Amino acid sequence: MDTLTELNWSEITRSFLAEKIKRALLLKKLDKMLENSQLTEQDCLKLGEIAKKSIFKKHLAKSW
Repeated sequence: MDTLTELNWSEITRSFLAEKIKRALLLKKLDKMLENSQLTEQDCLKLGEIAKKSIFKKHLAKSW
C-alpha cells in the first residue's frame, strides 16, 4: 500500500461500505416484499432460463 499513497483510502472504504449497506437494505426490502410468495426456487430458475433465452434471441436478431 506504500506505492499507492495517492489513493484516498478513506473515501474508497466509505464508498464501498455505502454500496454494501445499500445492497443489504435492498435485499431486506425484497425479502419483505416476497415473504408470502408461492414461487419455489425451481420456479424462479425456470423463469430465469426463459428470460435469458428470450434476451439472447432478441440480441441475436439485432446481430449483436
